[in-house]
Amino acid sequence: MTVLIITHSQDNESISLVMKAIEAQSGKAFRFDTDRFPTQIHLDVYYSNSCERQILTVDEQKLDLNQVSSVWYRRIAIGARIPNTMEKQLREASIGESRATIAGMIASIRGFHFDKLPNIRLADNKQLQLQVAREIGLDTPRTLITNNHLAVKEFALTCEQGMIAKMLSSFAIYDEQGQEKVVFTNPVTDADIEHLDGLRFCPMTFQEKVPKALELRTIIVGKRVFTAAVDSQRSVKAQNDWRRQGLTLINSWQFYDLPPDVEQKLFKLIAYFGLNYGAIDIILTPDGRHVFLEINPVGEFFWLECCPPNFPISQAIADLLLTESPPHLRKTLSTAEAM
Repeated sequence: MTVLIITHSQDNESISLVMKAIEAQSGKAFRFDTDRFPTQIHLDVYYSNSCERQILTVDEQKLDLNQVSSVWYRRIAIGARIPNTMEKQLREASIGESRATIAGMIASIRGFHFDKLPNIRLADNKQLQLQVAREIGLDTPRTLITNNHLAVKEFALTCEQGMIAKMLSSFAIYDEQGQEKVVFTNPVTDADIEHLDGLRFCPMTFQEKVPKALELRTIIVGKRVFTAAVDSQRSVKAQNDWRRQGLTLINSWQFYDLPPDVEQKLFKLIAYFGLNYGAIDIILTPDGRHVFLEINPVGEFFWLECCPPNFPISQAIADLLLTESPPHLRKTLSTAEAM
C-alpha cells in the first residue's frame, strides 16, 4: 500500500509519526511538500484515448499516482517558493494555476481520501458547524456573527456571564519585525462595546462566555475516539483561550471519558460532513454540561501523542490509511504485486 501525504515543509512532527506508523506495517509513505511546487517538484499528467499517466517527482523519487492507495490531506502551501520578485500579477497567476493543477491531481486520485477536499472545505464553515451541532442535540453557546455594532450591544445584555469575541477564519497578524501575532479568543469589555466602529470593515463572532471546569479536545479517527482534558482556569492567561499558554499546559492534559451520548452526537456531526477525522473543542461546565465549540477537520493532535496522555493517534491514522483503500484498487495492487 502506498500513502500520499499532502502537506508542507514546515508541518510538525505529526507527519513523521504517521509515516513511521505506516512503514512499521510495511506500507509506503510518500511526502508531498506543496510549498515546493512548482519550483522544485514536478508533476506530469498525461491523458490520451488509450493511456492515463500521472507522475509526481520529488527529489528524483517518482510516484505513479495511479498506484496510490490512500491520500492524507494535511496542509497546503502551493506556490510559496515562487519568488516574491516576480511581477505581482504574474506571480498570482502562477500560484492560481498551480493550485488548480494540484486540486485536479488530488481530485483524480482513485484511492481512499482522508479526507475528501470538498468535505473539508464544507466542514471549515463554522456557522454551518453550529447549525448542524444544534440540530443533532449538542449543547452550543449562544452566538452572534455580525458587522452591526448595535446588534452587539443588544446581544451583550443577554450574556449574564460576559461575552467573548473570536474570528471565523484562522489567521495571524505580523508586526514590523515579522513576528507572528495569533488572533486568540478574547473577552469583550464594556469599553470594547463602546468602540465597535471597526465592525463596518470586518464582521466578528461574539459568544456568551461559558463557565469552564475543564477544556476538552476530542480527536476522532474513523471509529476511534480520543478525548483529553485540561484545567485551563488555573492560569490567568489561559482562561479565555488555553492556546495562549499551550506550552505551559502541554504536560497537563489527561485522559477524559466522554459520555456515550455526547460521543454518538459527535459521530453524527462528522458523518454529516463526510469526514473520517475531526479535532473537536468542547467546554465542560461546572454543572456538568458539555458545550460544543467547533470542529477542525484537519486539526492538530501531535501534543496529545508526544505528551500525556500519549494517545496512539498516529497509529490510528496509519491503520485507517492502510485499510480503507477502495476494493477495486486493492485488487489491482494485489494483482500487480503478484506479477
